[in-house]
Amino acid sequence: MKPLVVLLTSFVIAVFAIKIVKKEYDLNLSARIAMSIMLCFTAIGHFAFTKGMSMMIPQFIPYKTNLVYITGLFEILLAIGLLIPKFKVISGWALIIFLLFMLSANIYGSINNVNYQKGTFDGNGLYYLWFRIPLQLMFIAWIYLSTIRVL
Repeated sequence: MKPLVVLLTSFVIAVFAIKIVKKEYDLNLSARIAMSIMLCFTAIGHFAFTKGMSMMIPQFIPYKTNLVYITGLFEILLAIGLLIPKFKVISGWALIIFLLFMLSANIYGSINNVNYQKGTFDGNGLYYLWFRIPLQLMFIAWIYLSTIRVL
């Protein structure tokens, strides 16, 4: 829920800030700025809640902690890429693929009741997916429409 609030709040602020600066609305740029801010926000979680996030990765995958750190850095790099016109399309595609992989971690974490903030197994379970899957699809659509198929 927090990433959605960050995304939407950042979008509204960016829309009006760009209107003031450029004297016109640029919804695509506003959407990319908002997504970049949200990605930086969620990347912080990779460093603040490393233990819990590593619990969301299936057992057969090695180096879980390192993978959590790497994915956090990847989010930050892609957030920057969204803001550079030359890299926005490749960053958009990379993010879409990344979010699809992250969905599998969210599903695994939900099945195992992982509470990533506490690093325990008392999370919301499958109930969480009723919100997370549509949210993830919305993020993917948001990225696609603001970077790849610009409206």
